[in-house]
Parts: sequence; structure tokens; C-alpha cells
Amino acid sequence: MEEKKLDYVLIPTGLLVMGVYHIWLLYTILRFPRRSVIGLNAESRHQWVHSIMTDPLKNGTLAVQTIRNNIMASTLLATTAITLSSLIGVFVSSTSSSGNTASEIIYGNKTSILSSIKYFTILLCFLVAFLCNVQSIRYYAHVSFLVTLPTSKGNRNYIEYVARNLNRGSFFWSLGLRAFYLSFPLFLWIFGPIPMFVCCCTMSFLLYFLDTTSSFTRELHSHSFKEEAKLDDLESPVQSP
Repeated sequence: MEEKKLDYVLIPTGLLVMGVYHIWLLYTILRFPRRSVIGLNAESRHQWVHSIMTDPLKNGTLAVQTIRNNIMASTLLATTAITLSSLIGVFVSSTSSSGNTASEIIYGNKTSILSSIKYFTILLCFLVAFLCNVQSIRYYAHVSFLVTLPTSKGNRNYIEYVARNLNRGSFFWSLGLRAFYLSFPLFLWIFGPIPMFVCCCTMSFLLYFLDTTSSFTRELHSHSFKEEAKLDDLESPVQSP
């Protein structure tokens, strides 16, 4: 195969590998949430909100501190993303004005148009990561007010609303983190299509072990949730009078 045609074959194939994996991950989260770490963590946060809001006056400080830690994590990723976007923009403008030629170590298409596309995709990836983390901060800040409001234990509609907003903030944080993951193969694309394709396949393989849960973890979470549900059912008749 000619050197210039490698980009037209390996780049779409590598992106297709990561795309198929994330489509499978989305299907697993929607249909079998406990088989994925994202779905299992969402269920854990749901139970955490229920336990915190049973006594917000007692657990309010713990709830605010926990959400503040999540806001700090999202702020760090958002700051990193916008900083890298600014650096990439400055680098592209400087190289385009100086007319820098492609390095000899790159095995692939070395045209200036494709080089601009490479930097633009990396820049777009970090901008998406920045926007997702900003939305995550927005939801976490809103939950920090809602979770400390006094509410009765039987008012499940309000508790479900708070848990849903908390999970939305976490989902946006996960999307921002996925954008950072995608930036690795896009960055290696600068050095040619072969490193980018190898990185896509390797990252999809590693993410599979990071995103899936074991049977022991699923049984542990389901057992703890069932025990908590039984305790709630036993306590509710006693507290009703």
C-alpha cells in the first residue's frame, strides 16, 4: 500500500474500532447497567442520595464536601482542557506562519491540509472535554443546594430528582473523560496513521477492563442494596405512628 493511502485506511478503521466499542458500552449501560462501571456507580450514587437526604441536617456537611470534591475534579479537567486548546491554537498559528515542513519520522500523508485536520481534531476534542466538564460543574453546584434541603423520607419524588441531577453531572464528567481518552490516539496521529491505529485498538482493549464489572462486584452491590431496602421496609411501619 502506498504511504499516502495509509491515512485513508487506518484512521477510519481505528475510529471505527473505538466507535463500535462505545456503542456496545452505551447499549450495556442502557440495557444491563450493572455490567458496566458507569451504570453500577450511578446506582450507588442513587442510594447515596437516599441515605444522605434521610437526615440532611446531620449529613449535610458530608454531602457538601463530597460534591465539592467532584466539582474540584471537574474544574481541574476543564482547566486542563481549555489550557491545552489554547496551546494547540498558538502552536498551529506559529507553525502555519513559519511554514514548517513535515518531519521525516512520519510515515503517512504529510500534506499541509491533513496536518491542519490533525490539529483541528485534537483542538475539537479538548473543547468538547471542556464543555462537558463545565456542564458537570453546573449540575454538581445545583445538587449541592438541593441535597441539603430538609425533606421527609417518604417524599421520593424530590429525592429521585436530586439523584437524577447528580447522575447527570457524573455522566457529563464521564463524557469529558472520554474526550481526554480520545485525544491520545488523535495526538499519536501526528506521528502517522500506524501509531494512531495501534493506540485505538489498545485503548479499546484496556477500556473494556475498566468499564466492565465482575460478578463479585455485582453481587456485592446488589446484596447491599437489597439489605438496605429491607431495612427501609422494616423501619417505615415503626416510624409511621
